[in-house]
Amino acid sequence: MDRDEPLLIEMSKPGLAPVRVPEPDVPFRGASAWIPERLLRRTPPALPEVAEIDLARHYTRLSQKNFSVDTHFYPLGSCTMKYNPKLNEDFIRAPMIRRVHPYQDEASIQPLLRMLIETQEMLSALTGFPGISLQPAAGAHGELTCLMVFRAWHRAHGEEERTEILIPDSAHGTNPASVVTCGFRPVELRSNEHGLVDAAALREAVGPRTAGMMVTNPNTLGLFEREIVEIARILHDAGALLFMDGANFNAILGRARPHDFGVDAMHMNLHKTFAVPHGGGGPGAGPVGVSAELEPYLPVPVLVRDGDRVRLDHDRPLSIGRVRGFLGSTGAVLRSYCYLRMLGEEGVRRIADMAVLNANYLRATLGEILRVPHDGPCMHEFVATLEGLGNLPDRPALHAAKRLIDLGFHPPTTYFPLIVRECWMVEPTETESKETLDAFCEAVRRIAREAEENPERLTSAPTTTPVGRLDEVRACREPRLTWFDA
Repeated sequence: MDRDEPLLIEMSKPGLAPVRVPEPDVPFRGASAWIPERLLRRTPPALPEVAEIDLARHYTRLSQKNFSVDTHFYPLGSCTMKYNPKLNEDFIRAPMIRRVHPYQDEASIQPLLRMLIETQEMLSALTGFPGISLQPAAGAHGELTCLMVFRAWHRAHGEEERTEILIPDSAHGTNPASVVTCGFRPVELRSNEHGLVDAAALREAVGPRTAGMMVTNPNTLGLFEREIVEIARILHDAGALLFMDGANFNAILGRARPHDFGVDAMHMNLHKTFAVPHGGGGPGAGPVGVSAELEPYLPVPVLVRDGDRVRLDHDRPLSIGRVRGFLGSTGAVLRSYCYLRMLGEEGVRRIADMAVLNANYLRATLGEILRVPHDGPCMHEFVATLEGLGNLPDRPALHAAKRLIDLGFHPPTTYFPLIVRECWMVEPTETESKETLDAFCEAVRRIAREAEENPERLTSAPTTTPVGRLDEVRACREPRLTWFDA
């Protein structure tokens, strides 16, 4: 199906403009005063020229075609696409926040610094880690930051030969990417028949070259790693460190603290667990927490209390240095600050309680339609397989996911984790009502019937969207990222 919305550049007419920029009221010597002549454009960029009303209508029409957590149920497993309270958005638009300039001196932004350090202290209370850094920009950046801390710690102890990081086969794809980016070598650990880390296999894998291990807990199958204390002990006895991917922290928030069961460092996705808008390129944030032994290696500057003031501590000789400009993704962090203050201690615990309850309700109900390979009580999410669904010739997970779009639901995560064939990873989060979950289950029942009786309805889906099936492989391998006049 052809797209039905023209690009802005295709709507462009010379002389139109949505806004008139006033002449500068300060002396301006021209771009050549700061930019070398060879880097200056010879011709103006081909920017769209449209009227304000056309610009507003264009983006409004596009927004009405989007799936989002504000319009649809979004059970995207592992990504925790929960509702984002609008109070958080109102809060960060307050003048005392939005008018702060990144280059202001710390004496003039004490209220802001106090809110940031209070966020650190709340994250410390929830994770058990004494050292917190708000700098990392997102989850994978938090992973990389923790691995850089691991590398610095081993080097400081004269153990540069530790170059390997163990990773379970169910890990997030960013884990091995972060390992390689940091200069380590990833070593895969196979899960046992229960979908968990095998402690016996771990004992065999650790050695003098092991720098650490990355574990997601609960893991991507939605299962809590029951041997996590033993896993930490095995690594520590071998002189290695344990990192926890905090992508699934929503499941244990306020109920279990990772540092208490032996984790040395973790990252936290504020755009997952703490209701910061997720997707569309940001704004993300991936603060990290570390043990007391690793705290000296955190990025600088570090926020510290100094009497009744908060100051930026740059005097950290063992620090890995900056990993982010200024103070990090401050807007995202302050959204989380508002969220945590609004919920309070009891509200935070109810997040985990309701997330786990909703996931188990869906698991039990959908288990009557789909097969759940690792069945039994789950945490915040579960993985089901659609292998053998109805009379579909191939790729049942994909076809069923596309049909869900027609029925008004965003599909779950498909084909991940890779250790389960033709899988959906389903995470309802704590914010969805029983009525929404029941409607989702009824949609899946309908899809299962159609797969038996009319599989072409699935293989031709979606049919209600502006475009149908896209060539996703070609889009990845041959992306067109710039417009040109054909």
